[in-house]
Amino acid sequence: MAIEAERDPRLYPVDDDPMRAAVVNNGRPVPAIADPAPLGLAAFGITLMVFSMFQAGLLARTGLPIVLGLALSYGGIAQLLAGMWEFRRGNTFGAVVFGSYGAYWLSYWLLQQFFVGRIPGGERSSAIALFYISWAILTALLWVASTRTTAVVSLMLFLLTLSFLLLGIGFAGPHSELVKIGGWFGLASAATALYAAFASVMNSTVERTLLPLVPLRRAHV
Repeated sequence: MAIEAERDPRLYPVDDDPMRAAVVNNGRPVPAIADPAPLGLAAFGITLMVFSMFQAGLLARTGLPIVLGLALSYGGIAQLLAGMWEFRRGNTFGAVVFGSYGAYWLSYWLLQQFFVGRIPGGERSSAIALFYISWAILTALLWVASTRTTAVVSLMLFLLTLSFLLLGIGFAGPHSELVKIGGWFGLASAATALYAAFASVMNSTVERTLLPLVPLRRAHV
């Protein structure tokens, strides 16, 4: 289906999209669709923050099921929708990031609800470790790509890579301290994501760069 294009009412010189390089627009017609990145970043940040508080040992792990509601609805479904809207805007990087981590939270919910209990006790830790290390590999690849977008998102993914890696190593053996450190890196990544979401909303609302996202390059269209 062809995209109906009209002049974007937000053609002021402001860096409000954290998921791509800042664009110097030459005034050509562009699709008038709101930026889904703040929704995706907020869903990512809030869910990761609550999850990481348990991993860091700030809350008793008996309360960990509270994460499941967030993982399904906000981190999962809402973030996945943000990824699909990034496809609509033609932003491959944003679509892959939000689509992937939306699927991550949905898979976390499914594992906790239905599948973890089926893994034999002696193999459970190594299986969970594989889950986190696999996501660490993907996140590292996305971090490399993010070095052409904004410093805030690049930092978010770098911290998340360390968090997943430490969680994976921690669950692979009796390394509870590494799991806690991984939780702290997760909290740092969540804080960065929430800043990016807030900055994007504020910059778009006031129509100027109020809170910097620090573009790492500029793209001309």
